[in-house]
Amino acid sequence: QVAESGGGLVQPGGSLKLSCGFSGAPLNFHAIGWFRQAPGKEREFVSCISSHDMPSYSDSVKGRFEISRDNTKNAAFLQMNMLKIDDTAVYFCTVEPWDGYSCHTEDDDYDYWGQGTQVTVSS
Repeated sequence: QVAESGGGLVQPGGSLKLSCGFSGAPLNFHAIGWFRQAPGKEREFVSCISSHDMPSYSDSVKGRFEISRDNTKNAAFLQMNMLKIDDTAVYFCTVEPWDGYSCHTEDDDYDYWGQGTQVTVSS
């Protein structure tokens, strides 16, 4: 029900835009999150956006990444700019049936997960 796309190989300082599609229900009353997992590390929070369009970012990506959503397309996006080698990871989109003003930053709160898309930042 959740599918990510847009990953790839990019040089440090470059940009990528990830997309997340959700099927099965309207996205209007759902929060959307992005998490990532690097090799040998635990999955970590990247960004989320509430059903009220309130975003949240981890300190490591704040000012470089931008999350957005388009409910008419049942989709969400993660624009990643000024990418660093440390951003290399598998990126997961996740969806939670949650109509709160703020979104959650813990992965346990989310119900639907995609398979992930690989982002590699390398020169």
